Amino acid sequence: MIHAAWHSCGSYQVNVSQLEAYRALGARTISVALMDAPAPRPPHGPRWEAYFAASADLPADKRYFCGPSRLAALSPSFLAHAWWRLIHGDQASWLVELAMRAALPLGLADEHIDLVHANHYFTLPFVARLLRGRNIPVMVETQDIQARQYILRNRGGFFLPPYVSYDDMLSIELEWMRAADLCIHLNEEERAEFARLLPQARHRLVYPAIAPVPCGPGGDHIIIVASDNYGNFVSLRWFLREVAPLAPGVEVEIYGNIDSGVKRLDKSLYESNRALFKGRVDDIGAVYAQAACVLLPTVEGHGLSVKAVEAMASGAPLIATRRAFRGMAIDPERLGNVILADEAADFAAALREIGQHREEGARDVSDTRRLYDDMFSPAAYARALHETAAPLLAR
Repeated sequence: MIHAAWHSCGSYQVNVSQLEAYRALGARTISVALMDAPAPRPPHGPRWEAYFAASADLPADKRYFCGPSRLAALSPSFLAHAWWRLIHGDQASWLVELAMRAALPLGLADEHIDLVHANHYFTLPFVARLLRGRNIPVMVETQDIQARQYILRNRGGFFLPPYVSYDDMLSIELEWMRAADLCIHLNEEERAEFARLLPQARHRLVYPAIAPVPCGPGGDHIIIVASDNYGNFVSLRWFLREVAPLAPGVEVEIYGNIDSGVKRLDKSLYESNRALFKGRVDDIGAVYAQAACVLLPTVEGHGLSVKAVEAMASGAPLIATRRAFRGMAIDPERLGNVILADEAADFAAALREIGQHREEGARDVSDTRRLYDDMFSPAAYARALHETAAPLLAR
């Protein structure tokens, strides 16, 4: 499995569930973590140190680590094809160029490989170098249209004109995906969009497995859990500016490394709400188990929300916008432990109500927990992954 060297985010949890599913199916698993920036040779440097510290639970039988060196990033070719494009916002080309320059870790080329599960299009240049023309099936898992994420990210950054367009970055993404034997997508909207964009490719919808969190007894805490990405920042900004002032006196705790994103992108907003941010914790399951309610104030973002599925797995009462359930073939109106609120006033009214009256009941039989078991549990994912990979291995 080839994946970005990311941690403390939804994509990392997807990677963990992939490896667990393959091992449950009897496979020997190899993880190759690809750094998405020039860095010292692993395990040195702050980026690798942070990744090693946060990824000790990655359940691979063998782990490799690689990425472009800082020396490679100073080459004239890299300056022209990567740095120059990046300062104009072209993150699609930037990541491809990084993957092209990542050295193969010692021993990886000697591994016996039957199947490659590549996460995100930008790992495919590295896959091509690893396989060197060998006829080994490659599945690429998209995890959203990345060009959309880049456009969102560019809104919060400083770039120079002429600015790269969405279509330019999407074309790079699609060109690399054409080399894969099968494209896996994590939600129905994504599958339909890629099927339209790449009609000649093979596509498969496979909902990801999200690690279960405890269906605890609940408690007094009203929580938000979010990782540091721009869509989450926009959503949390909406909550803090538009919703929270309408629910004075209701205490909310915010978990995850979104605190660093808010501090970076809107320091005044961070400072005025500093007490709410609890940062990343080692046992997020315990936080869910003690939560009276989980908030999903999602107003921005694309692709399946891993944090929304995680919240559903907890069985706790949820207050959510409809956008939190994007990409799921479900009707959230039918979920008895979910209050839907798309407007700030409605969200605040539900929050005030939860603040005064805490719901009780067995969370392991709640509507959201049953839905999680049927669609997003490790057992459901392993079944779907076997149905997807088996025909490629048998060819």
